[in-house]
Amino acid sequence: MTVRKGKKLTISIQEHMAIDVCPGPIRPIRQISAYFPRLSPTSSISEPLSPNPAGFPSVLSPGSGASGAGTGGLLSMDTSIEIDSCDSDDSTSLGTLEFDLLYERATSSLRCTVLRAKGLKPMDFNGLADPYVKLHLLPGACKANKLKTRTVRNTLNPVWNETLTYCGITEEDMYRKTLRVSVCDEDKLSHNEFIGESRVALRRLKPDQPKHYNICLEHPPPLPSPSAMSVALRGISCYLREWENEQQRSLEERGRILLSLQFEKVRSGLCVGVRRCAHLAAMDVNGFSDPYVKTYLKPDLHKKSKHKTAVMKKTLNPEFNEEFFYEISFSELSTKTLEVTVWDYDLGKSNDFIGGVSLGCHSQGDALRHWVDCLKNKGKKIERWHTLTNDLPGSTYHD
Repeated sequence: MTVRKGKKLTISIQEHMAIDVCPGPIRPIRQISAYFPRLSPTSSISEPLSPNPAGFPSVLSPGSGASGAGTGGLLSMDTSIEIDSCDSDDSTSLGTLEFDLLYERATSSLRCTVLRAKGLKPMDFNGLADPYVKLHLLPGACKANKLKTRTVRNTLNPVWNETLTYCGITEEDMYRKTLRVSVCDEDKLSHNEFIGESRVALRRLKPDQPKHYNICLEHPPPLPSPSAMSVALRGISCYLREWENEQQRSLEERGRILLSLQFEKVRSGLCVGVRRCAHLAAMDVNGFSDPYVKTYLKPDLHKKSKHKTAVMKKTLNPEFNEEFFYEISFSELSTKTLEVTVWDYDLGKSNDFIGGVSLGCHSQGDALRHWVDCLKNKGKKIERWHTLTNDLPGSTYHD
């Protein structure tokens, strides 16, 4: 390079490329996944493929001592990348799903319109799949909250354009529930196979405003592995898990019921309307129930307040549209409690209790608000959805 007096310093492109901007030996560029090592299922300790890159602190392997400090050994994890493993980018591409969600406040309904899926993971020997979409409201009874689309045969890009509706969804549900949308492959000769899923927090939806989703399917969230815990901790964890599951089963939602209350001035009494139930718990082996509804106005010393609807066969979403009248004064009504229970009819044996709800001055939440609104608005019919539970205080659950 030559510099003449009085002239500006210039560097040719060849000279610029010759400048040693990165002294030292040239190291191969590691893949980004190498910085997130996974435990190897086949080997315990493996040597690193290359020295630790600049900017990433080295971690000494256990038992390395002073010699390990000099060599900069890594934690005993296998950082090799297997192209054909289940963690590779090719096998984790499960596809995309497109759907719309709409919550209608007036009808207390959640509508999910499943549009289409693209690029699903092949599940059959012919390189295709027989996909369908399954919806599940979390938390809730599994069979009662599941809705399902039809199956589209031999395709990785299915089109459904099918609307699935949840009835009896309150604003409180929209705040605390999550919608799980999963895509599965139907197999007639074996168990259906899971492809991928996505979960949507319903609190992100605005009432009466549809929202469009086009999401990538994911694997289900992994369960915590007990392998990292000692035997004592694992035993305690199993005990706490069983206790928590037992508590959840005792307070599990059993479905929804739509009731109407009206105090009629002319006849001087309470008119109770049993409209319909939604996503009841399945009590029979066929995955359905044969539900009917009973109402009591307690305390009932002479047991004359019992009313019963007709039995609806093989359904988890029955429509009754029946009304029962209780002749009672308005002053006595404030001391009464309306108990509504839902049962599964079984021929030749005892009927199964599904769930119930109590409405009165000693109730809580929506049940109390519904009862108070009925007392405040004489002559006006008040309709409201209620959650069925299998724990009603003071009830014996005898049919």
